[in-house]
Amino acid sequence: MPPPAETAASDEAVIELQDISTRFGTRSVHEHLNLCVRRGEIMGLAGGSGAGKSVLLREMILLQRPSAGRVRLFGQDVQTLDESALLTLRQRWGVMFQRGGLFSSLTVRQNVGLPLREHSPLADDLIDEIAEWKLAQTGLPPDAGLKLPGELSGGMLKRAALARAIALDPELLFLDEPTSGLDPASAAGVDQLIEETQAASGATVLIVSHDTDLLWRVCDRVAVLGEGRVLALGTMEELATNPHPTVAAYFAPRPGPH
Repeated sequence: MPPPAETAASDEAVIELQDISTRFGTRSVHEHLNLCVRRGEIMGLAGGSGAGKSVLLREMILLQRPSAGRVRLFGQDVQTLDESALLTLRQRWGVMFQRGGLFSSLTVRQNVGLPLREHSPLADDLIDEIAEWKLAQTGLPPDAGLKLPGELSGGMLKRAALARAIALDPELLFLDEPTSGLDPASAAGVDQLIEETQAASGATVLIVSHDTDLLWRVCDRVAVLGEGRVLALGTMEELATNPHPTVAAYFAPRPGPH
């Protein structure tokens, strides 16, 4: 079934990476890389080890600056913004880190409510209610919020991390290896959760992943990094027949519907 019109991808750019180069000493990670992520789409970012996926993610979420080039988010050149404007901009996205990134000394509910405590004037009781609602949205049972992160299974921890990422109802979601370390059944559950979350919110989603099953199931388009740039960009069907040797080695045609 196609997404409703209000959540369908548009031609409006939410992320624009223009002529990005990244160097660490004499080592070059990116050279004149360009990428555009459109509003409302689920974009995958794939590539082999050392292709620079994690580095590019850090540049997109403003944890580091590229050596050259421009990063534009929601139409704004981030290099021209002061700290106050950058703080406001950061509140428009959520990040699900690869290992969850939850504070081990806080309960899951406290972790999910943390962005609200930092960026809203809401009372603690209301924040707790919102956190419980976000946890329920990700399919966790009511008692999960009272546990510490270390008491959750891998699949439950991924769901809790996603609940925190959507705490502020962001327009843009960054998901870093959301299915890594999970068994196939748990991974499939996370895949479905990502689709449901995007469909419900209309958010733009960027997924960094080496999980080709995930990319097949949920992504509208996938960008493949290699040789310091975007080697290929398209649907998984298009990438599966791409003749570039690096892309061909990474993907193989998947039989049947996805």
